[in-house]
Amino acid sequence: MLKVGDTLTLEPMEGEGEQYKSKVEEIGESYIHIDYPVHTKTGKTVFLLNGMQFKASFIGDDNGLYLFETEVIGKVRQPIPMVVLSYPGTDKLVRVQRRRYVRVEANADVAIHPLQQEFTPFTTMTTDISAGGAAIVLPQQQQTQLVPGMVVETWLALAMRSGEYHYLKLKAKIVRIFQAENSDVYKASLQFFDVSPQDRVLLIRYSFERQLEMRKKEEKYRE
Repeated sequence: MLKVGDTLTLEPMEGEGEQYKSKVEEIGESYIHIDYPVHTKTGKTVFLLNGMQFKASFIGDDNGLYLFETEVIGKVRQPIPMVVLSYPGTDKLVRVQRRRYVRVEANADVAIHPLQQEFTPFTTMTTDISAGGAAIVLPQQQQTQLVPGMVVETWLALAMRSGEYHYLKLKAKIVRIFQAENSDVYKASLQFFDVSPQDRVLLIRYSFERQLEMRKKEEKYRE
């Protein structure tokens, strides 16, 4: 899995799309040593303070993208100056399919607006979401007004674990309208497009946080 020499990408948990790159120099039971990271845009060295929290990612030997949360816990100077990060271990890593964004269950507030007055704007919530799309609950009056292939504007409110909120305005195509299994609730499946890199990062981060929450709930349930 994670090994010495791997490139590690760090994204601040409370940042706005900032990314730093570094190389793994040593791996311990609950920590890793990395070179001082470099800002991906400026190319300048970034100095990290103890207690700073990040979402870390790397590419595994299977070409999968792996994510984990980490925190700066110290510095060392032998044999070279390095940053010490917490490491949860292999069994705590979250694997993300690179060819297809993983959908996770999430109830985020969303407003749906027409592009050409085909229907009355409405508010609802998602039932699942990914960086590539979402499923939303359809109010009864919209069940016949929305059709597959229609392009709409979505206004998403993403509540992050840090307490911050991000509001995304995204174009989406309605892929299908369907009835939820064993229910009289109807849903619409949406596919996002023309998503900016900054918004894509926020969607991935939001999905990642939901994955971690679900995993923690499952572990607590097993206990």
